[in-house]
Parts: sequence; C-alpha cells; structure tokens
Amino acid sequence: MATSSVSKVLQDELNRTILDSLLDFTRKCSSTRQNSDWASQMRASEIPTAALMLGVNVPDHDMTFQSLSDMLKQSVSPHVASVQAKECGALKHLMKKVLERLMDTVVVVDDEDEEENVETSPRVHRSVHCSLGILCDWYTARTKKSPTGTPGKKRSSQVRDEQQQPPVVIIFKDLEAFNPRVLQDFILICSQYIDRLPLTFIFGIATSPSTIQHMLPHSVSSLLCIELFQSLSCTQHLATVIDKLILTSHIHFKLNGKVMQVLIGVFLYHDFSVRNFIKGLQLALLEHFHSQPLSVLCCKKKQALFNVTQLSKPNLDRIRQLPSFKRYVEKQEAQEQVNLMTDDSHLKEVCQQLIKDLRKYHKNYYPILRCLHTLTSSLPRYPLGKQIRELYLICLAKNVWENEDYQSAMKLVKMLAKGELVSLLQKCVEILQLSKSKKMKNAPVQLEELLAKFKQLDTATEMTPTVEASIPSPIKNLQKKTDLFQLQKTLLEMNESRRAKRLSPFENLRNEALEFIDNLVKSHLSPPESQPLYEVCYYSSSATVRRHLNATPRTSIQAALSNPYYYLQNDSLKSEDGTVSNSAPDICIAYKLHLECGRLINLYDWLEAYSTVVSAAEGNDQDSENFGKVDEVKHARFIRAVSELEFLGFIKSTKQKTDHVARLTWGGC
Repeated sequence: MATSSVSKVLQDELNRTILDSLLDFTRKCSSTRQNSDWASQMRASEIPTAALMLGVNVPDHDMTFQSLSDMLKQSVSPHVASVQAKECGALKHLMKKVLERLMDTVVVVDDEDEEENVETSPRVHRSVHCSLGILCDWYTARTKKSPTGTPGKKRSSQVRDEQQQPPVVIIFKDLEAFNPRVLQDFILICSQYIDRLPLTFIFGIATSPSTIQHMLPHSVSSLLCIELFQSLSCTQHLATVIDKLILTSHIHFKLNGKVMQVLIGVFLYHDFSVRNFIKGLQLALLEHFHSQPLSVLCCKKKQALFNVTQLSKPNLDRIRQLPSFKRYVEKQEAQEQVNLMTDDSHLKEVCQQLIKDLRKYHKNYYPILRCLHTLTSSLPRYPLGKQIRELYLICLAKNVWENEDYQSAMKLVKMLAKGELVSLLQKCVEILQLSKSKKMKNAPVQLEELLAKFKQLDTATEMTPTVEASIPSPIKNLQKKTDLFQLQKTLLEMNESRRAKRLSPFENLRNEALEFIDNLVKSHLSPPESQPLYEVCYYSSSATVRRHLNATPRTSIQAALSNPYYYLQNDSLKSEDGTVSNSAPDICIAYKLHLECGRLINLYDWLEAYSTVVSAAEGNDQDSENFGKVDEVKHARFIRAVSELEFLGFIKSTKQKTDHVARLTWGGC
C-alpha cells in the first residue's frame, strides 16, 4: 500500500477522462495549424489555451500535472515544459525556465552569469541566451530532421503520421500565484512568434475561470483561444479512494470510527488533499503493524490461519487479554471458558475459526452497507447522510438500526413512489449479486422474487375490487347529525374503521421488501467491536494519527528550546524541570532568559544576563573581574541567538524604544 503508487494509480483513473480531453485538444490544435486554411480558422496571433480547473486540493495537483506531462510527451509532443510561480518571479526567470526545460540546456539571462552557469551545470557543455528567437531556431532545426525508420513500414504512432511539427506545450501549474504583469508580458512576446512556433498553453486553475479575466486585460486575453476543462471534485476523488481502499473485503487492514473521523476531518477542514488522505491511511497502517504484535493475523486468509498456529505463548496471552475475546469467552459455557484460558492448542483452533468468521463478516458487511446507502442517499434531508462515508461512520459507532435517523429513513422509504422504490431495489439486487459470500447467494434471489411480484401487482389490482368501496363512510353521518354526542360517536367509528382498514397489495409488498432489507441490516451491519478478535485488523489510536497529521510547530519549537536534551540526547544538557543547562545552545539560553521579561525587553540587560550564564558554563571564577564581562565572541553569539529568535517569531524590533525588542509569545500552547 505505498502512498505514491496507490495515489498515482487512483488519480490517473479518476483523471482519465479529463486528461484524454486535453490530449485531444492539443492534437486538434496541432492538426488545425497544419491545414491550409489555418489563417481563416484562427488568427495568427491566437495561442490555443486550455484552462484546466483542478479545484482547491493543491497538494494533488503535482501528481496530475506529472501524469499530464508524461502523457503529452508519449503521445503528442516531446516539447513540454512545466513552470511554477515560485520560480518565475520576473519575466527573465520565466523565459529562462521555459527555454531550459524545452531545450535541455543552460540559458543565460545576462552576460555576467554565463560563466557561472556553464561551470555549475553538469548536464550540458554549452549555454544559450534567453530569447524566444533562439527557441524558434532550435525548434526549426529539430523539426527539419527527418524521423528515423525503416522504409515501407508503417509508423506505430498516429502522432508521427500527423505531426511533422509537434506543438510546444507550456504548462502553468498554479496560474493564480503568477505575477500578472509577468504573465501578460510573456503572452505578448509569445504572440509575436506564433507563426514560427506552434505554442499551446495549459493553465492550472484552483479557484475559478474568472481568474483569467482578473489577471489578464482584454488586450492580452484576446490573444488566447481558451477552452475550459473541468476535473472531478476532490470529494468525488475521496469517495473513490474510500470505496477502493476502505469499503472492501480484499484489504484486511481497517480503521475504526474515530480514526476515520480524524482523517476525514483533516481532509474537509485542512487541504482537501486525497494524496494526504492516503498518507494518513499509510501512517495508520504502519502504526498498527508496529504497535500491535497480533497484526501478523491481519493478512490473507491462508497466511493468517498459518500464523495462528505459529503464535508464541506471549501472543496467545495477548489474545486472552483482548476485550473482544473476553466478551466472547464470557458467552461460552464454563468448561469451554476454562479450555480457552488454559489450553493453548484449543485456543489456536478457536482463533482460526474466529479469523474465518471475521473474514465472512467483512464480505457480508460492505454489500449490505452499499444497499442501505442506495436506499437512503436520495431521501430528503439525508437522514443517514448523502455520502456513503457518513453512513459508514454511523455503522461503525453502534447498531445502525437503533439510530433514530435509521427509523426516520425507513419511514421516508415507505413514502416513495412505486417506480422509484422498484428502481432502488433493483440496484440493491445488482450490488448483492457482486458479492462472493455464500450467505449472500439467497439474498438477491429473494429480492428478485419481490421485484417480480411488484411487476405483477398492476395486473392483480385491476382484477381485485377496491376495499374502500365496501366500507361505509361515516362522513355522511356527520352531514346529518350535528349534536356533540353523535359527533363523538362518529369520530370513534372513523378511528376504528381506519384501524380495521386492510392494507393494499402494494403496501403489503412494500412492507415485506423493507422488512427483508431491515433483517439484512440487523444480521450483517453490527459494529466491528461486536466481532471477536476485531483488534487484529482495526486500528483505533486516533490520538496518534491526529498528533502526526495535525502538526503543531510552535509546540515543537518551544519544547526544543525549553528542553534541548529531548532532541539532542546529550547527557550534559540534562536539567531539572523548568531549567536550562548552562551548556545548552545559545538560542536555548536566550529563549529561557526572554521568558523572564515583560512585553518589552532591554537588549543590554538581556546581553548582560546572557553573558553571565555563558561565563558560568565556561567554568570562569565568579569572583574574578572578567566574570560576566561581554567580549566580542559573546556579543556575536548573542546577536546570532537573538536573530534566530526573531526569525522563529518570538520577538520583533519595535519603534517605541530603539534599544528594546517586543516579545510576541506568552505562555504555553
């Protein structure tokens, strides 16, 4: 379950449609340029531009652009360059990066840098000046070279047949972060060379298509022929990842409800990054196998059963201490309890059966979960959640059928029209048919029989007279009699008639179908904690995951400055609580002294105190005249420590007093 490979494969599958559309767009632009009526279809100064809407999940964009760049180089053009705003602060830097990545050579921005660049670059032995004219000459020379190949053989790539002049694709990964002026000047320059250089731009946009209008005036945007491409939302990506990696019985490692809530919370309230969500899964996986000795049973069935037979005495004792196993033992007869707690061989046999039961539990659990989600996800107000992850969290917490929202959902399902209910039940049949569990074989068959009865229902109702016609209506009596006694009597009769009213055939069949679904839910959707040995597969330390994912840099920095021994592991730095050793690094001493000051810190007093502490650390005689005296070395060390504290954000200079600094942090985190 490597983060990079799994994340890349899933994201490539999710972005397959949008990436294929971009490839078609670049091919179409390239082939259109080579037509004789190119000038009539597009002005010579227009640059084909794809505006790719990727959403705010910025950490996932690098992987998407890497896949796009690789696919473009393989099937469209070898001339692809990707640039980011942080490396293109000025126009000359943007031009330099584009030329270097297209020409694979050193590009000199000005004459004085040429010698340095040639010496420091291990890739090439020559350099060129930064100019699009140089790029045009290079491109012309490259495209004039005839492609190698055996005469008479058909070329394997359609691209080679069509494109003697492949496009030059420039990808702007984070358009919003670019300097608008730099981008405008670059587009204006490129438009002057469009007749010599078949340029194509791809803009990576995280927010809105209107970003282009805000960054580029009409005089510049009119030079672009823009086509919009919309990728899937990050929540759709997350739903696919959860479906592929969590809601499956093929992967035996599982997360409990609290850990799932932490990972989803980080996704929804921090970065919307699917890549980081998968990193969280990997972190939980590593922590589980590192901290749980019984995780050797969390593997494929045959291997797990073999590992049970190889369990050592300490691991068998750990099984006996598991809360789920203790509950299992309490339900057994007295003699069986004794055997489980004393006989290791018998315990291994029972554990093998419990591992098999846990595998069957997961095989039955997820199809029923999807069926329940199918029935309830389209209901108004989403009583059990719109996304399956919301329903999954409810099922992990407790018996879902005891939840009030479940009862409300079942009542709303009863109010669905016949056609909608039949359609949902048909989807449930398709889900259950995909299950390989033996217990699930009869479930789709029984549901199909119920669906067949629904189809026969219309014909049956036409042949059967309605029940309401044979029941006398008490409402007519209300129109004749108006006294209070008769009114009360009539109302009681109406209430009794409603109770005695027979249900219609559709209502009977609907109740039967929903009762069947309800029985499946009660049989297979019990929470994992109810299963013996569930701790073998389920990771439950949400605090550990939260501590790793929700980093608190200020707390870590303060801990390092207050107790340097924690990180450096130097015995000379050991000290009592609340104190810092005299031999601690300079920044730790300065930090400790600054905690004793108020809002404004006198630099001279701070320096004097620092010099006294350092003199004691050096072993100088406290009675000597030079003890605590500030020399040049101590002064320089102090200045460096103060500068580091300012860089870390603990102090800042102030205009109130020139020889003071202001303190910025107070107390702990």
